[in-house]
Amino acid sequence: MNIGPKLKEARMKSDLTQEQVAEEVMVSRQTISNWENEKSYPDIMSIVKLSDLYSVSLDELLKGDQKIMKHLEESTDIVKSNKKLIGAIAVNIVLFLALFIVVAMMPQTFYMMAGVFSLAVIGIAFLLYEIVQKI
Repeated sequence: MNIGPKLKEARMKSDLTQEQVAEEVMVSRQTISNWENEKSYPDIMSIVKLSDLYSVSLDELLKGDQKIMKHLEESTDIVKSNKKLIGAIAVNIVLFLALFIVVAMMPQTFYMMAGVFSLAVIGIAFLLYEIVQKI
């Protein structure tokens, strides 16, 4: 059984509405609905709060649901996340150094400058993406 139906069943057994649960967990009612319908998954702190609120063990909520276990593993693996961010920063530094060297050595035509600018924008976009993923 997946976590969505387990959350809904536990909420119903506790005789609580989605709105009441949302207030206790400090999220929106829509978030509770998304969790119950498995459109998204709660973070580890929300799962702990739900476990306490429903008087259900974490074991009961999480066991047998590979999707939520994978989600929690990915969202709590700080070392892996930091390595990706450091990698993105290193790639950007190397990219900017290479672009600086290329611009200094080549004739500065419009197309060359547009290409260099495009590569710089792509590098910055990649770095921003990694930073947003970290948040």
